[in-house]
Amino acid sequence: MYIESFKQHFSAIDDHRQSAKVTYPLFDILFGSLCAVIASSNGWFEIREYILGHHSWFKKQKMFIDGIPADDTIARIVSMIDPDSFNACFLAWMKSVHQLTNGEVIAIDGKTLRGSYNRDDRSSTIHMISAYASADKLVLGQLKAEQKSNEITAIPTLLKMLDLRGALVTIDAMGCQTAIATTIIDKGGDYLLAVKNNQGNLAKAVNKAFSSHRSAGLSDDHVNIETGHGRIENRTCYVLSSAALEGDFTHWEALKPIVMVESFRAVKDKTASLEYRYYISSKVLSAEQALSATREHWGIESMHWVLDVSMNEDACQIYKNNGAENLAYLRHMSLNMLQKEPTKLSIVGKRKRCLMNSEFLEKVLIAGLCVPTK
Repeated sequence: MYIESFKQHFSAIDDHRQSAKVTYPLFDILFGSLCAVIASSNGWFEIREYILGHHSWFKKQKMFIDGIPADDTIARIVSMIDPDSFNACFLAWMKSVHQLTNGEVIAIDGKTLRGSYNRDDRSSTIHMISAYASADKLVLGQLKAEQKSNEITAIPTLLKMLDLRGALVTIDAMGCQTAIATTIIDKGGDYLLAVKNNQGNLAKAVNKAFSSHRSAGLSDDHVNIETGHGRIENRTCYVLSSAALEGDFTHWEALKPIVMVESFRAVKDKTASLEYRYYISSKVLSAEQALSATREHWGIESMHWVLDVSMNEDACQIYKNNGAENLAYLRHMSLNMLQKEPTKLSIVGKRKRCLMNSEFLEKVLIAGLCVPTK
């Protein structure tokens, strides 16, 4: 069932090799690599070793019948896959297995693949932009930007690939651009964009609109308090109509509320800090809804942390051809599947269990690849 689902969504990827010289089918290599990455493999050698160690299981699936390729062959075949084609299949897969709910937060943020640079050109490091469904902890799509500074141009392209109808899209200050706001509205979504000094006039106007709130201290607006590990953090959210802004900001499409989050943090034996964060939105939000959405945005940072700490993404030294980008797609696919599998284990624990137990791997594949029944 999961193999047929994988074929359905990823068979559109072209194999550019001469058919007469193909010993190892592209499908076998791609599916085997996905299983290996799910089960803790972090590079070509480990992918090959995983397939070798579970060869009897793969043969039951009618794969690798003629043997197992060398790790260099796996690297060459995966690295030659067109990333745009791979990404299109990924997007179609996620649309089939994830149903967007009204008001769901989709967080957009970038992450650098630190080991992906060409060894002759350190500036060639790949930067990936991801769209993340915070509530369900799923990557909905991703796109490569050559450098972090290219996020502004890459984000609209990614947004146009997604179904945003009814979603609230959250982006940090780099994405606070009129073109990005318009793209979100055109796609049927709403935006909640962080505002900093890269939008000078807007930042000044928002800051000024909340000046009386900053001087008044705590109010009846929504307050969230968190404690633990010697830390106390108090967040207070304030929401005003954009009519409170001094100046003409009608070029921000559908702009409705402006938001300020006041964050007070005290950690044992450290100096307490007070921070203000500002946002603009196209959706009418209560203080509680706005604070919840700003908190949900940080889910994408947690996802990046998992990629680094649990899946060793930053330590990966693969960079040739499309290898780094395609392996990033495989990690995102793997993480989505591991998140959807309901067993109460950490990502590391699930990966290790998949490594040791093909039956548990099958559970992860079924949870991730098969469309849920209604």
